[in-house]
Amino acid sequence: MKSSTSITPSRFNLHGIWAIYKFEMARALRTLWQSLVTPVITTSLYFVVFGAAIGSRMTQVNDITYGAFIVPGLIMLSLFTQSIFNASFGIFFPKFTGTIYELLSAPISTFEIVLAYVGAAATKSIILGLMILATASLFVPIHILHPFWMITFLLLTAASFSLFGFVIGIWAKGFEELQVIPMLIITPLTFLGGAFYSIEMLSPTWRAITLFNPIVYLISGFRWSFYGTADVSVEISLAITLIFLFLCLGAVTWIFKTGYRLKN
Repeated sequence: MKSSTSITPSRFNLHGIWAIYKFEMARALRTLWQSLVTPVITTSLYFVVFGAAIGSRMTQVNDITYGAFIVPGLIMLSLFTQSIFNASFGIFFPKFTGTIYELLSAPISTFEIVLAYVGAAATKSIILGLMILATASLFVPIHILHPFWMITFLLLTAASFSLFGFVIGIWAKGFEELQVIPMLIITPLTFLGGAFYSIEMLSPTWRAITLFNPIVYLISGFRWSFYGTADVSVEISLAITLIFLFLCLGAVTWIFKTGYRLKN
């Protein structure tokens, strides 16, 4: 492992960043069905089932048709899971095959390595999110009141969860562990975080408990950018998103400084 562990480079190795980024994007194109088509179909099924089964009984939520109300939650659900999967598998595979040592000894800084892998994972997730948005617009009319903030929350969420996935990819010792946190923690928290309902519909006790779920703030802020309505303050949502981003940056910095699960 190279001696330089600083995550801030003196100058960018653009060729190195582009090589890793292009390789990761090419891998997504080679597995296009798994990377893009399957998540879009799965999310469309969510939309059809929830929109048809529940939407027929729940016509509106906060003066928004139920079908349109769940669109931001569906996008966030896919963004969370796909950002984690893309980034974790991207860094885990070279670690699994042993080629990560060649990467660590190459003339490219740790910051550039993270930027390339996380950038590619975030790019794929954002493309998927926009595809889901386009698909949803075929079912219900969608109005984005705050497009700038929609893009901001989309970028911050994709970057944050891609960094989180990068940490998981280094932490995992096997392919099974790559699925533990997304399936057993992130997906349940998303379902309980207001993706398909407003937390205002809950009893005061459960509403107070739900506010300890950080996913609530991410979904609420993203939904506000669409319809101008939110379960919590948009300022708090933005703050929670930024805190999570910096926590993941701190974890990545610590990993490269200590060589956690990289040296052996």
